[in-house]
Amino acid sequence: MKEKILVFIPGYNCEKQIIRVLNQFDEKVKKYFTDIIFVNNRSTDNTEKVVLNFKKNSKDLNIKVLRNNENYNLGGSHKVAFNYAIENGYDYIIVLHGDDQGDIHDLLPYLENKEYKNHDCLLGSRFLKDSKLIGYSKFRIFGNKIFNIIYSICIGKKIKDLGSGLNMYKTDILKSNFYHKFPDKLTFNCCMLFAADYYNHDIKFFPLSWREEDQISNVKMFSQSKITLLIALKYRLNKKFVLSEFRDKKITEYTAKEIDEIE
Repeated sequence: MKEKILVFIPGYNCEKQIIRVLNQFDEKVKKYFTDIIFVNNRSTDNTEKVVLNFKKNSKDLNIKVLRNNENYNLGGSHKVAFNYAIENGYDYIIVLHGDDQGDIHDLLPYLENKEYKNHDCLLGSRFLKDSKLIGYSKFRIFGNKIFNIIYSICIGKKIKDLGSGLNMYKTDILKSNFYHKFPDKLTFNCCMLFAADYYNHDIKFFPLSWREEDQISNVKMFSQSKITLLIALKYRLNKKFVLSEFRDKKITEYTAKEIDEIE
């Protein structure tokens, strides 16, 4: 039986980029996926309207638009999507960011040769030999590589990227809901790396193409770096740190409403 594969696209104020992301689903790509969910994290621009218009004019793609009931940030949107994948019986979930920095075609070789079946997580890396970086500053490349080394030491495994915009997870590993207490902010992906080590998930990093053109970053570089370093050191000292409550605001249930028409 063919696996059910869900593509999850998180988006916040990406009306200029989201069409380029959706246009990635050409004939080569879309045959591998069952459904696409776009999770709108309460965008204040026309992102949702753009996606709904695309959906209306693209009958061959099964797209659902979900709007978070609150602004859950990127990590919280992951939780909405992971829960959706579990509840609806998907075998795998692919994360593709809505700001058009990553390209889903980079996953095609692993889908075509079925290698995804051999791993719990396929994680895109911007810093492997065959990765391609467009518009990414040398300063940020250097900083990311330093953090990759730090995380490799703290986790005890080679880490090639702390979190890119293209990842694939086997849904079975998510069913324990271990991610619920993880940060709702950008360090969510860092904690997913801790979990992969703590729960002995089989992970494989793969090269991807990454570009920065008209995207707007929400990252505050210094404060983000400080938090990212701190949690790595805490995990190094005690791996049970991954079981901690990471959130500033405790949310019992991450919920979203399906949107069918432009409001």
